[in-house]
Amino acid sequence: MTDPNRALPVLGTLPSGWDIVSFESVLLGGTRNGIYKPKLHHGSGAKIVNMGELFAHRRLHAIAMKRLRVTQDELERFELHQGDLLFARRSLVAEGAGKCTLVCEVDEPTVFESSIIRARPDPEIADSAFLFYLFSSPYGSHAMGAITRQVAVAGITGRDLAALSIPLPPLTVQRRIAGILGAIDDKIELNRRMNLTLESIACAVFKSWFIDFDPVRKKMEGGEVGLPPDLAALFPQSFEPSPTAVGRIPRSWEVSEIGREVRVVGGSTPSTTCPAYWGGDIHFATPKDLAALASPVLLSTARRITEEGAATISSGVLPPGTLLMSSRAPIGYLAIPEIPVCINQGFIAMDCDGSLPNQYVLHWARESMDSIVGNANGTTFLEISKRNFRPLPIVVPPKQAVDAFIDVAAPLHRRVVRALEENESLSAIRDQMLPRLLKGNMEKGLGAE
Repeated sequence: MTDPNRALPVLGTLPSGWDIVSFESVLLGGTRNGIYKPKLHHGSGAKIVNMGELFAHRRLHAIAMKRLRVTQDELERFELHQGDLLFARRSLVAEGAGKCTLVCEVDEPTVFESSIIRARPDPEIADSAFLFYLFSSPYGSHAMGAITRQVAVAGITGRDLAALSIPLPPLTVQRRIAGILGAIDDKIELNRRMNLTLESIACAVFKSWFIDFDPVRKKMEGGEVGLPPDLAALFPQSFEPSPTAVGRIPRSWEVSEIGREVRVVGGSTPSTTCPAYWGGDIHFATPKDLAALASPVLLSTARRITEEGAATISSGVLPPGTLLMSSRAPIGYLAIPEIPVCINQGFIAMDCDGSLPNQYVLHWARESMDSIVGNANGTTFLEISKRNFRPLPIVVPPKQAVDAFIDVAAPLHRRVVRALEENESLSAIRDQMLPRLLKGNMEKGLGAE
C-alpha cells in the first residue's frame, strides 16, 4: 500500500513518482527463515549458505560452500534463486543483524541455514539489486536498527522485516540506480578475481621452486626444466640430505631458522583507559583487521593511536613491508602493510630486511602453516609464541634464486596493491553516490554539480 506522507527517515521527502510501500508488498511469498538439520545430514547434497558466506560477500556468486542433504520438499521450500535477498536473522553484534546479501549467481541447488532470512522480490514490481543497495544504505542501517531486538544476541524477525516501509521508485528508475551502483561493484569484483589469479601465480611459482623443487627433480630425471636457460641454471642437478626435518634439499642450499633470517617481534595494546593514547594518526592493527582481507595487503586499520600510545609498545611503529602474522585466535592471518603500523599482542611481526625478502617469507609462512600451528600451545586457545616460532626451519636458497623469485612475485604484488587501492576508491565513490541516488538525486549521484 502506498504511503501518502511520501517521507522516510534518513531519506526525507521522496521525489514525485516514488511510492512508499511495505517491503512485504514487493515480495513473492513473503519472507522465510532457513533450514536447520542435525549434523548427520551435513557433508553432502545441496550447497548451503551459512552465516560465513553472508558476512563475507556483499553479492554472492557461485562459490564453494558446505553441503546439506535435503529432501525434494525441503529443496522446494528453501532453494535459492538468482535475485534472492538474504538477511542475517541474528548476530553477536547489533550492527550485524539484518546484514543484506544479494544472490547474484546459483550454479546448482543451494539452500540457506536457519540464521538467515530469505526474501524473493517480484521482478515485475521491484529490482532485487535496487533493494539490495537500499538495505546497504544509511536508510537500511536505520531501518534494521529500528527492528533489531537484543536478547542473548541481536536479531530481527521475518515479520518485522516484511513490515518495513521502503521507498519504491518506478521500475525503470530502480534499474538505473542498480545499474550505476552495480557497475562499480562489478569492477570491484573483477579486481578481486584478478588479484586471486595474480596471487595464485606467485604461490604456484614459490611452491614449484622452493617446496617441491620441480626444476631440480626435472634435471635429475633428464627432462625439460621448463624455464629459460638463465633461470634453469640457478637450480642444481641433485639433492642432498638436510640435518633437519625438512628432508632432502637441493645440493648446496641451506636450511636455517626463521628467527635467524628475519627479526621477529610482538606487540601490545596501549591502555584503553588513557585517552592520550588513542585517536591519533598511527595505524593500530589487531588480527580482526586481517580477518576480512581478500588479499594479504593491509591498507588501513579500524583503530589508530597517538605517538604517545605507540611509545608504550616495545616493537614501536613498524615500517611498511613488515610481514604480519596473527599468532592466536586464530593463527595464520597474513598481511604486508602498505602503511606504518603498530600491532597488538595477537601478532608475530617479521622484519624481512635480511637475506629473505617479505614476499619469500610470506609464501613460506603460507606453505608452513601446518608446522606453525603444530608448534602452538595453549589451554583457552592455541597461540604460537615467538620462542616457539623462531626455531622453525626455513630453506634458504642462493641469493640469485631468491632474486629470481622476487622478480616474478614483486610486480604481481604491486598489481594486487594497485587493484586494492582502486577498490577502496571505488567503494568510497559508491558509498557517496548511494544515499544521493536513493533520495532521487540522479544528477548529484552521478557527480554533476
